[in-house]
Amino acid sequence: MASSMLVKVTCFAMICLVLGIPLADAALPCGQVQLTLTPCLGYLRRPGPSVPPPCCNGIRSLNNQAKTTPDRQSVCRCLKSTALSLPGLNLPAAASILAKCGVNLPYKISPSIDCNTVKY
Repeated sequence: MASSMLVKVTCFAMICLVLGIPLADAALPCGQVQLTLTPCLGYLRRPGPSVPPPCCNGIRSLNNQAKTTPDRQSVCRCLKSTALSLPGLNLPAAASILAKCGVNLPYKISPSIDCNTVKY
């Protein structure tokens, strides 16, 4: 009986994630952040002369969605953990990608950033 309830709760959470329905006034889900920035992965592994437009579109979209300090801190934590788990990322390219896409943030993007200091 308890496992049946766990399955139902898990299914509900997955449906909310897929449909983008917030369970509460929560920060952006990491899966959504990762999906939004998937077009950037190739560039971050093998930077070229320009950032692909779908990547910049994702970065601008994410910047527009992260409207609160908790959102920004959540995105920071997600990107930091994702970057540390992906081999072969070009860290200088990651540090400069925002500026190349026309997004300005008041902090430096790096794997050593303290996400608690990120503010809106």
